[in-house]
Amino acid sequence: MTEAILPPSQVDTLPPAEEPSAPSSIREFWWFFRQNRGAVIGMGVIAFFLLLAIFAPWLAPHDPTELFSDQLRTPPFWAEGGTMTHPFGTDDVGRDILSRLIHGSRVSMGIGLLVVFVAATIGTLLGLAAGYFGGKIDQVISRLMDIQLALPSILLAIVVVVVLGTSLVNTVIAVSLVELPKFVRLVRAAAMAERNKQYVIASRSFGAGHGRQMLVNILPNCMAPLIVQATLGFSDGILNAAALGFLGLGAQPPTPEWGTMLADSRAFIESNPSMVTLPGLCILLVVLGFN
Repeated sequence: MTEAILPPSQVDTLPPAEEPSAPSSIREFWWFFRQNRGAVIGMGVIAFFLLLAIFAPWLAPHDPTELFSDQLRTPPFWAEGGTMTHPFGTDDVGRDILSRLIHGSRVSMGIGLLVVFVAATIGTLLGLAAGYFGGKIDQVISRLMDIQLALPSILLAIVVVVVLGTSLVNTVIAVSLVELPKFVRLVRAAAMAERNKQYVIASRSFGAGHGRQMLVNILPNCMAPLIVQATLGFSDGILNAAALGFLGLGAQPPTPEWGTMLADSRAFIESNPSMVTLPGLCILLVVLGFN
């Protein structure tokens, strides 16, 4: 078969052929993301607790520090003697457990966010410096991180809190210090793999300085593993902060923090098990959702 040949006058009047539109990056990401059912469920759990943290003042039925002296250790609504006034019951001093759990999501999620921000920022800068410059700078930073990794993480956090004092700010500092080596080692390895590639060498030949090389050229290519580590660091930060709160070294009463709630209710694990189960279940779901 022969193709019809159109004269130039008719060819010029033909409409241009439409190119197939490429799928947007967000749509492509969502298509791949939803193939993993566990990831979708985890995102749903995180979104639920994130909404609780944002809208805690409006969702909580009571003030988390309000005392109902005539209703001490009331059971949840599904148990005998429970009421919908306090759906999850009250603790040993008469505070509404549901309200404290909702406000506790704000405290715990806030701690996790601050830990990731502090540890990722400092760890990225140290890792970039170690991986890019190498030599003595790399040796000093790497040996410091090795010494820190040789110590049990929770023990190191306890020592830092004992030295600095018990408060939420010092809890964030202690947990951030524990998470720091993970970010340093990860970024260092990625920077060492990138620094000798052709685009970095070409940029150096055009006179790019060290700051531009590290922050503009190398850092964007380290973001993929850094984002994964940040999600794991978020869950580790919440878990370590809860552990410090359980030991009495984190958030102090009456701050509604899940680890502190566990510590306050452990004496009633047999007489009123829901007081221990509910904050522990919140910690479990958030950590599992991020992981």
